[in-house]
Amino acid sequence: MFRRFERFFTQLKVLLDLFALASAFGLAYTVRFWSPRFLPYVERAPWNNTVRVLSTLLVVYPLAIQAVGLYRAGRIRSYLDELFGLFRAWVFASMALVTVTYFFAPVRYSRLVLAFFFALSILLLAAERLLFRRLLQAIRRRGYNLKDVLVVGAGTLGRRVLRVLHDHRELGFRLAGVLSRHAEKVGEEIEGTPIIGTLDDLERLLSERRVDQVVIALPLEEQGALPGLMGVLSASTADVKVVPDLVQYVTLSGGVEEFGGLPVLSLQHGPMQGWNGVSKRLFDAIFCTLALLVASPLMLACALLVRLESAGPILYRQERMGMDGRRFDILKFRTMRTDAEAGGARFASPGDPRVTRAGAWMRKLSLDELPQLWNVLCGDMSLVGPRPERPVFIEEFRRQIPRYQLRHKVKAGITGWAQVNGLRGQTSIEKRIEFDLYYIENWSLMLDVKILARTVAGGFLSKNAY
Repeated sequence: MFRRFERFFTQLKVLLDLFALASAFGLAYTVRFWSPRFLPYVERAPWNNTVRVLSTLLVVYPLAIQAVGLYRAGRIRSYLDELFGLFRAWVFASMALVTVTYFFAPVRYSRLVLAFFFALSILLLAAERLLFRRLLQAIRRRGYNLKDVLVVGAGTLGRRVLRVLHDHRELGFRLAGVLSRHAEKVGEEIEGTPIIGTLDDLERLLSERRVDQVVIALPLEEQGALPGLMGVLSASTADVKVVPDLVQYVTLSGGVEEFGGLPVLSLQHGPMQGWNGVSKRLFDAIFCTLALLVASPLMLACALLVRLESAGPILYRQERMGMDGRRFDILKFRTMRTDAEAGGARFASPGDPRVTRAGAWMRKLSLDELPQLWNVLCGDMSLVGPRPERPVFIEEFRRQIPRYQLRHKVKAGITGWAQVNGLRGQTSIEKRIEFDLYYIENWSLMLDVKILARTVAGGFLSKNAY
């Protein structure tokens, strides 16, 4: 539920930025062309040029804002930092707009309109961002849009973290509890928050409670526990932050975020935050709709084959695990007998007697996967991403394969980087995870396009598909 709220607020932020930019341009146009007594003009700018410039700026500015990271979730980012980032984006976008308007457009646009727009846009964007921030803070103070936070460390550093969390309710963090290194402290309270376990209880608590974020606040002499903690946390979908003990190393710098005056290192964070998630969802919706239109005759033919060969349902539903560990029913054309899993769940194998004749043909060409376009349209899956597994198998994989659970930081996909590289069927699970994590760490829309192109060109015809 929290992830959905976060995506909704990101989309709302984009829409408000677009509204502020459009309003700034409208005001600039009005001031320039509706006050001839003060600013005389020979003729009003043609409407087609006006629409062209407006369309360009409504694309360029959000892209610049996204490039500086202002569409990513950043509730601990200060307003001053946001203003600096906004100013950087405004400078880059304004330079790009001038370049496009004066060097590539067939007709140059009114310089006064652009001058007024530049001045108004930064003011309206800054004001809109401030109002949006105040709105979110008010919502969080009332107990909505909250992240459940587990603090690891009950020493001096842990107490500082707890005080910051208590003093900044507007950031939207709700304390799930504290873990201590000492078993005798369990049951006590520090800064009004109960100590609910030791470091050894982390795995159990992550499975029993909702935890959106884990903040590790251990003293320097206890940093040796970090590898073990990260081994446990890599099997969860919680965001992980570390508050380093920098008392004697205050000159350290790098990729840190400011959190109430505390430097926080982000160790584990999904790529589908902010604008990335919005752009990928838009990409999926557009191309999935087109794919459904193109593939509908083939899907109808597959449905008829299933119906003619054997009695039973045309579609097969199977529980899978997707983004953030959420379960959903994946759709496939039925390719096996209706009693195929009477003896329990198991992977398909070459020459599997449970597979029907039409099913073997569809599985070889991956046509049985086509109904998953509906899963994509509904938002359960993406066109590109790690292939989803069944929960019954995941429990075994996550114990055997380090970092396995990190593949659930993105939506599962119909095709993926592992699949177009031949890792399908009974190939190495470890190798598949390696390719899945490479995809997550290097994700971009262009990589999605590349994977889809390779899938269409030959990815469906895999020798390991059966």
